[in-house]
Amino acid sequence: MELPVREEELQEIEELCSAATPGPWHVRTLNDDSAMNLVAVSTVPGAGAGERWPDFDHRDLVAATLVQHPRYVDVGDECWDENAAFVAMARDAVPRLVEEVRRLRALLADKDEGEGVSV
Repeated sequence: MELPVREEELQEIEELCSAATPGPWHVRTLNDDSAMNLVAVSTVPGAGAGERWPDFDHRDLVAATLVQHPRYVDVGDECWDENAAFVAMARDAVPRLVEEVRRLRALLADKDEGEGVSV
């Protein structure tokens, strides 16, 4: 059985979130002669599938889940799109989840103190 998340762990998660590039993040599908079939996470939404350089700014990209040619980034289960969607979603969701854990803990603490607050 997993132990509950300690406050120190929540603080570490919060610090990592604060240090990362601000969100929101978006999934981008890019394609050019240097990075064929590039699935990436970006700070700006894409204009559509298969954008080609120089029509995108590489400085907007924060992560890649597929760079097929040359084969720099690849994953055996072929979940490139799903992984990119997860990374993009996590940028906003993780800080919200940390806040929710703390909110629920405060409600439980109030309830334990006899204030009658329910979760």
